[in-house]
Amino acid sequence: MNTRGLMSMLAAVVLAVGLTGCGEQPQVVSYEQGKYQGKADSQPWDNPVFKGDKAAWELAMKNRTRGQNEYNRTQ
Repeated sequence: MNTRGLMSMLAAVVLAVGLTGCGEQPQVVSYEQGKYQGKADSQPWDNPVFKGDKAAWELAMKNRTRGQNEYNRTQ
């Protein structure tokens, strides 16, 4: 086989291998009735910062909201 034929065959193989990465495989989810399959949710105050104290979390949210009010920040 000559060099030109070998190069064209090599180019065809490289193109075929390159195009295999462009294919999209179907992603099918199987749902089970009545079961949540995602991450379990927790309350926002159940973390190491607030240690389950809902009142402290609410106070922190109020202070954060006050800090985002432009009228309060400019005075």
